[in-house]
Amino acid sequence: MAPIISISSLTKTYASGFQALKRIDLAIDKGEIFALLGPNGAGKTTLISIVCGIVTPSTGTVTVGGHDILNDYRAARSLIGLVPQELHTDAFESVWATVSFSRGLFGLPTDPDHIEQVLKSLSLWDKKDSKIMTLSGGMKRRVLIAKALAHEPQVLFLDEPTAGVDVELRKDMWNVVRALRASGVTIILTTHYIEEAEEMADRIGVINKGEIILTERKAELMQKLGKKALTLQLHRELAAIPEDLARHKLTLAPSGKELIYTYDTQGERTGITALLDDLARNNIRFRDLQTTQSSLEDIFVGLVRKDR
Repeated sequence: MAPIISISSLTKTYASGFQALKRIDLAIDKGEIFALLGPNGAGKTTLISIVCGIVTPSTGTVTVGGHDILNDYRAARSLIGLVPQELHTDAFESVWATVSFSRGLFGLPTDPDHIEQVLKSLSLWDKKDSKIMTLSGGMKRRVLIAKALAHEPQVLFLDEPTAGVDVELRKDMWNVVRALRASGVTIILTTHYIEEAEEMADRIGVINKGEIILTERKAELMQKLGKKALTLQLHRELAAIPEDLARHKLTLAPSGKELIYTYDTQGERTGITALLDDLARNNIRFRDLQTTQSSLEDIFVGLVRKDR
């Protein structure tokens, strides 16, 4: 099955000479949640803006649902909903009016039942007659999502959708995202809350300095690049790690009461047996041990540092 979004040899250089994107190649499948991660200035928003028709690419091609974003702009754009970072809404309009107007912009007939369904799914129904200016920041962000869903898009871009939103509203939004994905909508999100990408995404892309440095299914990424840490809680405090243990590259906790050993989960041997033997030879005893798996945030930070 052909990807719903196909990006080939895409670049963007601004008039100032700054190259925001450098030959991006990316394919996104229908019905997946794709998380695009990267530090500030990496090119996330520029990439999204090009696909959505807001920014013109310098070179390369982008198709959405088989429609070229430049040569077949109307058809491509009609498939896309965008929730931007910034809160841009008409302060004096009601929630119902502004969401209904967004549907009309795409030349679609009025559909009060659909607008009602969208507002209810985002817990906005009781605010339908309220003016935008009276809403909290979190509610305004929900209105942006409602506006993006008004024309029933097949692809939804969420650019930092939960920035400034409290925990309860954030959970509600992710329930909506799960429901949309279940209905066949493709979700592309950027987020600074990497734990959200870890929980929600099917696939992860990492962008840095205008280049995609990795795309991988989340589970495979965690397995391939994840590491485990073995923490040993010692019987007695250590002032320093003995030279005999140097080959294990241990870390001594500031308290001197914990030794931390990091190992590759994909390695043929973990080295734990050799470590325990060396600890015994040095008369270092421990009362307890525990292992922890590296998080997506750990992997992301490591990738970006490596790309510097």
